[in-house]
Amino acid sequence: MAGQAGTGQGARRLIVHLGVQKTSSTSIQRHLRRNADTLAHHLVVRTPEEGSPMRPLGRAAIAFSLAPSDDRAQALRLAFRDVLDSLPANAVPVLISHENLAGAMPGNGGETRLYPALPQIAALLMAEAREFTTDFVIYTRSRKSWRPSVWAQAVRTDGYTRSLLEFEAETADLPGWGDLVRRMTAETGDRVTRFRLEDETDPLRPGRQLLRHAGLDDAPIDALQPLDGPTNNRLNDGATEFLRRLNGLSLNPHAHGRIVDLVARAEHLFAADVTSQGTS
Repeated sequence: MAGQAGTGQGARRLIVHLGVQKTSSTSIQRHLRRNADTLAHHLVVRTPEEGSPMRPLGRAAIAFSLAPSDDRAQALRLAFRDVLDSLPANAVPVLISHENLAGAMPGNGGETRLYPALPQIAALLMAEAREFTTDFVIYTRSRKSWRPSVWAQAVRTDGYTRSLLEFEAETADLPGWGDLVRRMTAETGDRVTRFRLEDETDPLRPGRQLLRHAGLDDAPIDALQPLDGPTNNRLNDGATEFLRRLNGLSLNPHAHGRIVDLVARAEHLFAADVTSQGTS
């Protein structure tokens, strides 16, 4: 394979699930982790667990997407190399899942576009994984439900301060998902597969389309242990509005994070009818 070393055409398969955010990535990752031992003969699974090299990889992708540079591209490649070097030395296909590899979502760090750096991120990952045959998977979701969910997540995790109406106005010109796939294909070739979240058939066994793509048949997928319940649900309107207003205050980041955690654990204390459409 020496003549193909720069094209990501090694003997071992590598599937990189790029998210994107708010398309049930967390649920898919929880399901993969819960069944990692069962899947071990079929797939080596890597998800963003605390203390693993996957966490720095996600941070490097976000940083590159917000301010692309040669230094940040190199940092992203080195972070990915740390993940690849942690893999067992065998021929079992690898599935890496991290929604932050898509880069900053709208609402994070002032981003208002549809993952403008994702094609370049994918190309950098593919170039680094030259000993693998690499392909990429993204899930998409109906914009009608995706956009409000992204807004609420940006409020919760990224310090976003504007209302849903303002967010929708900022992102009104976003192109469709097909535009993202076309841009990725132009950068990486025919290595991108898109799945629609609406085509998932069992919310307690999320990622069926991804696992089929990775080579599993329905029978072993059906035998996997299901999740106990939904993951990373959107906070209710009252809790989200409280956090949106909190984001406008000058708080110590550590204190802010603790308040966010408290609100998430006790969202039932916040009235669900608080208006979140205003501009205050």
